[in-house]
Amino acid sequence: MDFDDQMRRYFGTAELTSLAPAALEAGIERMAVEFGLEKDRSRRFALWTLMFMLGAAPDLDVAFKEAEDRNAARDFMDMIDRAQDG
Repeated sequence: MDFDDQMRRYFGTAELTSLAPAALEAGIERMAVEFGLEKDRSRRFALWTLMFMLGAAPDLDVAFKEAEDRNAARDFMDMIDRAQDG
């Protein structure tokens, strides 16, 4: 998944700063629907990380059935926290 391609897919632009709040909300809603329908674990994880970055990710126990995926998500969250602190 290319980040800019995903931004264009869900939001119509790769520049989120130019979006109206309603357009951002609509894109996040589209992502949530696709996340719920997605069966491929890798794609689900990629969608979850993008939703996390936008402050819209579901809780880990809801998002991932596999403990391995929940642990990977925790690792991702820790990595983001460290990057923001640095």
